Amino acid sequence: MKWLFKEEPDHYSYDALARDRKTVWSGVRNPLAQKHLRSVRKGDLIFYYHTGKEKAVVGLARAVSDPYPDPEAPSSSLVAVDVAPVSKLAHPVPLAAIKAACSLAALPLVRLPRLSVMPVGDREWTQIEKLSEGPPRAGQ
Repeated sequence: MKWLFKEEPDHYSYDALARDRKTVWSGVRNPLAQKHLRSVRKGDLIFYYHTGKEKAVVGLARAVSDPYPDPEAPSSSLVAVDVAPVSKLAHPVPLAAIKAACSLAALPLVRLPRLSVMPVGDREWTQIEKLSEGPPRAGQ
């Protein structure tokens, strides 16, 4: 499976992940996002999305663990996964470009903008990768 994880860059940017080389993706409280996080498996690829002012996919990461009990919520059923950087995208893919691409209309990022962990289909993954190769073009 492939995923998109969202984070506020002021809280934990892709550059911080690259510097740290690994992090615990914890603190996810939304029930649907938790459901998705429980489905993440070691080796899965992840788009790293900066929320806030940037609103763009900025890098690739990889799950380096299966889900395990969230260390921030040890008495609950919440889970966390370990994530490591793969590479920064050549060009960030802004939300506006994603919304402008008709082929990405079904992406949860477009339909459920507040969801912090979401699946990305193979076709959508490929389209976002293409958008990252150069400046976004309207309607792509």
